[in-house]
Amino acid sequence: MKYRILIVDDEKEIRDMLSRHFRLKGYSCSTAEGVDAAEGVLQSELVHIVISDIVMPGKSGTELMKLINEEYPMVKIIMITGYVSLENALTCMRRGADTCIFKPLGDLTELDEAVHRAGAWHSRWLEKLHILKDNRRGHE
Repeated sequence: MKYRILIVDDEKEIRDMLSRHFRLKGYSCSTAEGVDAAEGVLQSELVHIVISDIVMPGKSGTELMKLINEEYPMVKIIMITGYVSLENALTCMRRGADTCIFKPLGDLTELDEAVHRAGAWHSRWLEKLHILKDNRRGHE
């Protein structure tokens, strides 16, 4: 199963490049230029993985992480940032990101691996749900 990815970045070139890259790999993608637009996508579409910049005009990616953790806890979060610092990485991890990747993205291998891990997590979760469902049927 290929999962739906939401790409959130104020830089159109990055949104377009990542969307094109993951669509070629078979994923469904939506894009948003900021947190407010991302919230609209999350409310209207099924999203499994969010790839988001941290620093954007208006609300930040850390605010988006907070929203996702509170409202959409099954969504896996991958943060990207051009502000390379240990503090940024630690903030991402403390606030619930699964991975923090630093720009420039260039070679997308690290991001591909993070998306693959997020998809594998969803697959394991769905498998567990199916097992529980089958077990309940067996006890009825």
